[in-house]
Amino acid sequence: MTWINFWLANSPLRGTRLVKLFVPAVFGITLLVVWEGLVRGLQVPNVILPPPTAIAARFASSLDILWVDFVQTFVKGALSGYIIGCGAAFLTAVMIDRSPFLQRGLLPVGNFIAALPIIGTAPILVMWFGFDWHSKAAVVVVMVFFPMLVNTVQGLAASDHMQRDLMRTYGASYPQTLLKLRLPAAMPFIFNGLKISTTLALIGAIVAEFFGSPIRGMGFRISTEVGRLSLDMVWAEITVAALAGSAFYGVVAMIEKGVTFWHPSQRS
Repeated sequence: MTWINFWLANSPLRGTRLVKLFVPAVFGITLLVVWEGLVRGLQVPNVILPPPTAIAARFASSLDILWVDFVQTFVKGALSGYIIGCGAAFLTAVMIDRSPFLQRGLLPVGNFIAALPIIGTAPILVMWFGFDWHSKAAVVVVMVFFPMLVNTVQGLAASDHMQRDLMRTYGASYPQTLLKLRLPAAMPFIFNGLKISTTLALIGAIVAEFFGSPIRGMGFRISTEVGRLSLDMVWAEITVAALAGSAFYGVVAMIEKGVTFWHPSQRS
């Protein structure tokens, strides 16, 4: 590992995309090797911590089950709730920006809703919306709404008074000012809220499945397999969730890079 770090520090390829991908891959492989060696060497029981090879074997033999769980939890529950929650938060932020009265009224309410514990609200929403993916989407909406709302409101206020006065001098209406000045300036904040919400969405959907779900879904599978002491399947589901969450975050970050290419944070 030391030799690799020395080579990367002095390599002409340092700073390239290949090296940026290579470094986390080396650390990840090293972590898996150490994990495997410690579990095998200390003879840790599989019901406590299975080795990565056992998890990989279970992953490969359960692809059909993992795919069904992925579709149920991520595609139906997390993604639909993410779109609805972030979209509603964006529209609410525009209304709040337009009306100081709504800003004084809705932001404290949103803060109160965000402070509600998910462990308490998830069973209630499951009772309201049923055991299918609709209740999981409702939990996700509650979780992502406030972070997206706060970031969008802050972003809409990012443009300074001189820029707004200049738009008024040009005779621009509020929709024109919003589209040509306020929204472009708010994009880094909006994408910050979108990226935060990617992880919250998947966590909310999985947690909601602990309180009621059809016989499929990541949360359902984790809770049932823990009861059966099948920890290799639990870790396989955790792997799927980690990969899906990382890919989701990466897609949003790539879109952000294309939309906000002009922002200093996107300059290499």
